[in-house]
Amino acid sequence: MSQGPLVLNDKAVQILQGAMQEFLHYGYAGTSMDRVAATAGVSKPTVYSYFQDKEGLFQALVKYVAQARCAQVTGGEALQGDPKTVIRRLVSNAIEGEMQDVEYQNFVRLVAGESGRFPHLAQAFVENLTKPAVDQLTAYLSDHPELHLADPEATARILIGATVFFVLSQRVMHGESIMPMAPERLVDSLVDLVTRSHSH
Repeated sequence: MSQGPLVLNDKAVQILQGAMQEFLHYGYAGTSMDRVAATAGVSKPTVYSYFQDKEGLFQALVKYVAQARCAQVTGGEALQGDPKTVIRRLVSNAIEGEMQDVEYQNFVRLVAGESGRFPHLAQAFVENLTKPAVDQLTAYLSDHPELHLADPEATARILIGATVFFVLSQRVMHGESIMPMAPERLVDSLVDLVTRSHSH
């Protein structure tokens, strides 16, 4: 599913948006293609003309969410330029976007909650969202030897892991009042961690 961008027309997007509402409300097992069609305002044959079955529909939804998230974080631009600026922009955009996007938070809850019964759905999330983000950031960090990173891929995972954990602990797990922290503090520290040798 991760090969190439997902190209969708308006009708397919309408179906995916209807599917998102159904999956979030009823879970994966409880969602039917009939319900998706009704919520999307299309006929059942129309749904099947775009997505062969419920699993295919869910996989396409994961890819749709992943592309929207990637565009939001990168601003649709290639990763290039000064590491301090680029890392700050990426981490800030990721945290800001995910902290504000309640639907995305609920989608993460859904995927995590269904991962025991449907591991391939969680794998689709890792394949289409997590892995491309790690790969893209690893490639960028590898192109900047002045950072003196012993392991760019592990560093990319640290950056993304810290960002994901922040949103997970603050919003997804409702921990904001238990362990409050201004996002700027996390962003500043992550930028400093990765670029410290660069600035000396």
